[in-house]
Amino acid sequence: MALQTETRSASPAQGGRSAASLGWFAVPALVFFVIFAIIPLIGVVFLSFTSWNGLGEIRLSGLDSWVTALTSPVTLNAIWVTVKIMFFSLIVQVPISLLLGVFTAGSQRYRALLAVIYFVPLLLSSAAVAIAFKALLDPNFGMGPGLGLPILAQDWLGNPDLVLFVVVFVIAWQFVPFHTLIYQGGVRQIPASFYEAAQIDGAGRVLQFFHITLPQLKYTMITSTTLMVVGSLAYFDLIFVLTAGGPGYATRLLPLHMYLTGFQANDMGAASALGVILVVVGLGLAILVQSFGGRNRAASQLEGA
Repeated sequence: MALQTETRSASPAQGGRSAASLGWFAVPALVFFVIFAIIPLIGVVFLSFTSWNGLGEIRLSGLDSWVTALTSPVTLNAIWVTVKIMFFSLIVQVPISLLLGVFTAGSQRYRALLAVIYFVPLLLSSAAVAIAFKALLDPNFGMGPGLGLPILAQDWLGNPDLVLFVVVFVIAWQFVPFHTLIYQGGVRQIPASFYEAAQIDGAGRVLQFFHITLPQLKYTMITSTTLMVVGSLAYFDLIFVLTAGGPGYATRLLPLHMYLTGFQANDMGAASALGVILVVVGLGLAILVQSFGGRNRAASQLEGA
């Protein structure tokens, strides 16, 4: 009895030492994070209070760069464009990726083949995707004139009323496969006994989807939505190659505006201020979306049961 007591009392200590030893494996990742994320971020915050053209002397200017960035009508338009792209991307990508993820999670072989085909767009670089769609949507030499379909021979990228929806479509075409893969993995983690019990109770596929699949995918949806929202603040290369922010300022979203402010207008101070705004907004949106999950994430395993 005494031996058992000593063994039981020693187990928590051994567990603590084991956890501490495993914690050392996170040190390399922490070092890389500090070097390549925290330190550059501190540098950007410092530059946002300076006046610098990227080549000459760096001069402290107080809040001048912030005032320039925040009072510019181009910045306000860029924020509005970013919000619209984020909103429409969520509306388009969430239902499509969710349904495709549920569909491809089946055990049939043809679904596995379709999952591989759906994943192909994600293997392409954003610049390559933008170049391909720019050629396909050309009103003179693109897909419309080639197929003899006048409805497709519009100036998709030159019409301010159409270009934003084209951008949202191209973004969804490339990134829906990624979120489909996330939902596919989430669906395959749902215990099959849930569906078996629902079938015994007479529930059809539609009821199973709304009462079992969706509740069980709650935190998968939160993760996917977080990536979509934060990713909307990082769409640069695709839009830069596809539209360069045009026509006019119709697709000049915040990260592209930051780049053009820094490297075309040679105002690194204002560009750094825009970069800090991007980081703060992205962090705030990520925390907001994550807050919908509540505190007890393990409870999601019982939702819909």
